Amino acid sequence: MLGLPAGIRVCLFDLDGVLTDTAAVHAAAWKEMFDQFLQEWAEQHGQPYVPFDAGAEYEQYVDGKPRANGVRDFLVSRGIHLPEGTKDDAPTEVTVNGLGNRKNESVQHRIRTDGVRVYEGSRRYLQAAAEAGLRRAVVSSSANAREVLEVTGLAQYIEERVDGVTIQTDHLRGKPAPDTFLAAAMGFGVGPAEAAVFEDALAGVEAGRAGEFGYVVGVDRVGQADELKARGADVVVTDLDQLLEETR
Repeated sequence: MLGLPAGIRVCLFDLDGVLTDTAAVHAAAWKEMFDQFLQEWAEQHGQPYVPFDAGAEYEQYVDGKPRANGVRDFLVSRGIHLPEGTKDDAPTEVTVNGLGNRKNESVQHRIRTDGVRVYEGSRRYLQAAAEAGLRRAVVSSSANAREVLEVTGLAQYIEERVDGVTIQTDHLRGKPAPDTFLAAAMGFGVGPAEAAVFEDALAGVEAGRAGEFGYVVGVDRVGQADELKARGADVVVTDLDQLLEETR
């Protein structure tokens, strides 16, 4: 059914990069925040300024992870260690959480002013999944998932949401741990073997494989098909429409 193996009853979709092009919005916001911080850090410590690579470094250290984890993992890769702070830190605070909140301000501004593009192949797949009776959830590390779903009109197709807010309130480990996907599957009363994971991030595919889900669909938007397969994707497509074509 819809390019999925028999026995799959639930579809668990990442949001950024799978259903919407907010991955580009997030990457731009991360670069804006990190570049500002790195320039200030370089000046204060007499070091050369090396900008954040919104391609390779975003994919390796940030993409698909909870915000604080992305900040921390990238900074450690540059040999920078900051205090954790708290989730309520002001965006001006030079802490892991402060920088994360600074990035989130940038994302929210971009969503409000520029909007969010939906991958139309993904919209068609969501419609087909609903018509076929498959249950549907969004599993995202973003704390802005609700706003994005409402702005894009995709909320009507989504029955359940596990996002950055859920991660904090329920104390879940973020991707590449499988906790968020497992929580979404449990919300429908099914085990992982009956659920399919749809992910574009390497960390997300790893989470799907670690959780022993029935099927892991890698969505290659940036030319990393081999890496997605290596991390555990059962199939890699460039658009969810390809799964509908296989069904037809």
